[in-house]
Amino acid sequence: MTFALSKDTVRQAISAHSALGLVCCALLYLICATGTAIVLYEEWQRFEQRDAPEMTQIAPANVQRGIENVLASESDGPTTTHLYVHLPTEALPRTTITTDTQAFHIDAEGTIAVPEENAWAEFLLALHYRLNLPAVIGMSLVGMFGAMLAALAISGIVAHPRIFRDAFRLRARRGDDVATLDWHNRLAVWTLPFALAIALTGSMIGLFYISGSGIAASAYGGDSAAALAPVFGGEPEGDASPAPVADATPALAFMQREYPEVAPYYVILHDPGTAGQHMQIVGEHPRRLIFGEYYAFSGDGEFRGTAGMADGTVGQQLAASTYNLHFGNFGGLPVKIAYILFGLAMTVVVATGTFIWLDKRERRGQRSTMLRGAWWGLVAGVPAGLVATLLARLAIGNTAPFVPVFWAVCLLAIAACVLRARQHREPQMPSPQPVPAE
Repeated sequence: MTFALSKDTVRQAISAHSALGLVCCALLYLICATGTAIVLYEEWQRFEQRDAPEMTQIAPANVQRGIENVLASESDGPTTTHLYVHLPTEALPRTTITTDTQAFHIDAEGTIAVPEENAWAEFLLALHYRLNLPAVIGMSLVGMFGAMLAALAISGIVAHPRIFRDAFRLRARRGDDVATLDWHNRLAVWTLPFALAIALTGSMIGLFYISGSGIAASAYGGDSAAALAPVFGGEPEGDASPAPVADATPALAFMQREYPEVAPYYVILHDPGTAGQHMQIVGEHPRRLIFGEYYAFSGDGEFRGTAGMADGTVGQQLAASTYNLHFGNFGGLPVKIAYILFGLAMTVVVATGTFIWLDKRERRGQRSTMLRGAWWGLVAGVPAGLVATLLARLAIGNTAPFVPVFWAVCLLAIAACVLRARQHREPQMPSPQPVPAE
């Protein structure tokens, strides 16, 4: 059975297909650009709130004092289900306590100093993590684009057998099309190991919800906590009976005494103020790629063991290494600078790849004026949108409407470039030209 479609219908379908492809490239460009910016996540937080007290370390007793002060500030008592203490680190030398409803920076004595106000850094992280969409949808989409990026990197190498031999060959004088093609291929080769590492770890992080839900549904009766327990450790049975707030002092003292080589940087208090409360201390291991190990303690500070992120199964250690490898949270400032440079190169590769695709369309006689204008608008609009949101943070404060500002600037940039392209559109397409040889 065949369908007779008019030429206009076919032409519109082709345009819709091209526009859809451009949207996919746009999201990939957005993910690469924001991923480059988020490498400086801790530095952005310090810049955003420069009045927060900073310290290189804090005494365990003062950590406990801060916990008690923050819980006392809860309107109806300690009703939060979790309390998180970020201890000072080299990248972020601040002590911050977060509950389900509020967050405060505390000083070295455990006194509440100022509320935490890093909404712009959190907006930037959410934009990269989930494209400002609901977590399950956004992270799954970003994970799929990570897999797409890995496929593009591998297929690009297979499609250009001379790409490594010509790794330092640039033909900038042969025209814009050839220069764009060469820069795309050269940067793709130079950043290939980085691109594969980022793409694979990004897909693992992004598809966490889908894979975790699938495992829980197939093997654990839908219990997500039980499905993740073999990797991240399980939790003891809860008891909601009221009890004094757990004391983190003996647990932190235990870490200093028994694990002096480990640097604790996070304290998690589960179900504070109940008889079933317990603690976890996340400790960084030197010269290891893992984000840290979970050290479990009872409410009175009795050590209960580790989760196995540092010395457990290969799968556990691999899972624990994914986050730092993806975001460059190891090796200090030199590694962050390298990640920024490689991230910028990847962003350029994505941008030039779309321009190459548009050039090929035009050589085949397919007009791409509007698509090219839209792509130019996005390429300029994403960094302009990020700058606009940062300026909004400085001008308005922590409550600035970052999401509307960002997308409004992006859409305005796209609309302006499309309008400009439409006004300068040539009446006829040039005759087809041969594709530049690689």
